[in-house]
Amino acid sequence: MFLTARARAVLRVGSAVGFAFLYVPLMIVVLNAFNRSRTFAFPPTGYTLKWWHAAANNDAARQGLVNSVKAGLGATAIALVLGTMAAFAVQRYRFFGRSTVSFLVILPIALPGIVTGIALQNAFHSVLAVDLSIWTIIVGHATFCVVIVFNNVQARLRRTGASLEQASADLGATGWQTFRFVTMPNLRGALVAGALLAFGLSFDEIVVTNFTAPAGTQTLPLWIFGNLFRPNQAPVVNVVAAVLVVLAVVPVWLAQRLTEDAAGSRF
Repeated sequence: MFLTARARAVLRVGSAVGFAFLYVPLMIVVLNAFNRSRTFAFPPTGYTLKWWHAAANNDAARQGLVNSVKAGLGATAIALVLGTMAAFAVQRYRFFGRSTVSFLVILPIALPGIVTGIALQNAFHSVLAVDLSIWTIIVGHATFCVVIVFNNVQARLRRTGASLEQASADLGATGWQTFRFVTMPNLRGALVAGALLAFGLSFDEIVVTNFTAPAGTQTLPLWIFGNLFRPNQAPVVNVVAAVLVVLAVVPVWLAQRLTEDAAGSRF
């Protein structure tokens, strides 16, 4: 496709503005983590590392991190099992209501978080009579994490087709052997990428967590939200946010690399 010099210049400027809009605020957060001032004032009045030491010794932040990791790992494990099973059912089999099943699996991620949170809280309290705990947080997060794994696995299954599995069966392999030596190697990248993205989505969730967490239990996003406007905690919040910005690069980069095929195209 041929572009004129003016069109290329407009695209470059538009791209620069778009990236600046996305990433300049994040860079300001990272810069404020070293700000000597206790406020979010910009530009910084000086630079210090004392807030990093304060964040490392903040018990509430550390416990919030532990809770977020537990919830993320639990939700990701559930999503891997249910999302993979649903993807296989929809992509490899033809049955009545197939499109409806696909729609119902994807629907939770399209719903507003507050609607999902209220529905789950009512289900736990009124229907199941279950006390809120870390497990209710995990179940709540799994409702939308399943979609991430489902989409990744379904895309990979659609791309690879069933010919290799059929050839394996024709050569006398059992269902388990076909799954172990043919299907799983083809799905490994999609599963890992889906797990990374699901964990990241769970780790970042705040609305559903607010409705499914018991009193006194906070994940890291809840802790950040609760301390964001407290003057004594503002610098520590900056440090925690900066660490999360840096760490968020890792799963996104890995997921992108793992979903590349041999030619470098992405699913």
